[in-house]
Amino acid sequence: MHLSATDPPPRVLHLTQPVDGGVARVVTDLARAQLAAGLQVTVGCPHSALSAELGALGAKVRAWSATRTPGPTLVREVRLLSRLIEDVRPDLVHAHSAKAGLAGRLALRGRIPTVFQPHAWSFEAVGGGMAALALNWERRAARWAARVVCVSEAERLTGVRAGIQGRYTVIPNGIDPERFHPAAVGTVRAGLLPDVDPAAPLVVCVGRLCRQKGQDLLLRAWTTVVERVPGARLVLVGEGPDGGPLRARAPKSVLFTGAVTDAAPWYQAADLVVLPSRWEGMALAPLEAMACGRPVVVTDVDGARESLPLPLAPHCLVPPRDPARLAAAVVELLRDPLLRESLGHQGRRHVLSTHDVRHTAEAVAGVYRDLLAHPVPSEYRESIHS
Repeated sequence: MHLSATDPPPRVLHLTQPVDGGVARVVTDLARAQLAAGLQVTVGCPHSALSAELGALGAKVRAWSATRTPGPTLVREVRLLSRLIEDVRPDLVHAHSAKAGLAGRLALRGRIPTVFQPHAWSFEAVGGGMAALALNWERRAARWAARVVCVSEAERLTGVRAGIQGRYTVIPNGIDPERFHPAAVGTVRAGLLPDVDPAAPLVVCVGRLCRQKGQDLLLRAWTTVVERVPGARLVLVGEGPDGGPLRARAPKSVLFTGAVTDAAPWYQAADLVVLPSRWEGMALAPLEAMACGRPVVVTDVDGARESLPLPLAPHCLVPPRDPARLAAAVVELLRDPLLRESLGHQGRRHVLSTHDVRHTAEAVAGVYRDLLAHPVPSEYRESIHS
């Protein structure tokens, strides 16, 4: 990714908050690829397991104390970030998700090339007056991003229709096919769930336990599923703010793993993987599940159709916020093992050809090359003091 044979390697600063889930995996995958390409990679993020993992890869990690959502600490967080940026002196900043995108663009205001990657738009995560404020911010802040990277065409269209006039590039999410691959279901399941009947139909949902991921909708659908498929078990993999309420309402056929360091074995153990999200940019969990050869059921939110091969949509895509349709799709697939096997094979072929993380990293490198080779347009520049 060098601009020429004599140029020093660019200094890239990634900013991220949150530090878990899909955003953390994207940052980790990009940092790994960019370090291998010879870039000087620094990541600014709160102290966490992510910062330890990035440090082990060889990235420089700078502690940035920031909450996950905007609040009264924002002014201090922007001030801290401004000092961090002055110290690192990056050639390019890549801000991930709403909070880092907010603080990063306020601190930089277009002074150097800034890539903003929403990983799902901030105004989709809130309602009422907060949604209006978030949308107004995204419209105003677009001028401070030299490029807005969306993980799906649907996510880009959501931004355009909302009046966000950014300079867009669509780069689909990718997964590591060496990490996510098929395995013998019986062997993996016996190691994870030794007390569960190995013949029990097993549904797995991987994701942060929160409103976005829709596990509450899945629990509403699950009542119908177990009525029609007796003995079925559901495993919710992950942790989050909704963990307590979900555990309180879950029947005995639902198991909770808490946070896990590696979700791959859970995909490999599943008969079916479900992600009933209320909104996304392009979720990683369905891609990871398909790479493991497992069929999926996902809600028709941004990025979902683009992540599926066309023949899978009639069986695997359901309307969001519709537990009845979700239950019907899950029941259909649990009752038809041959269909599950066929969909699993098709999904894996699709992911390997379209969503390999190496393709994603190279596409991001292309954006960096373009931005570093050309001055930031004047309309995207603004003094930090303006």
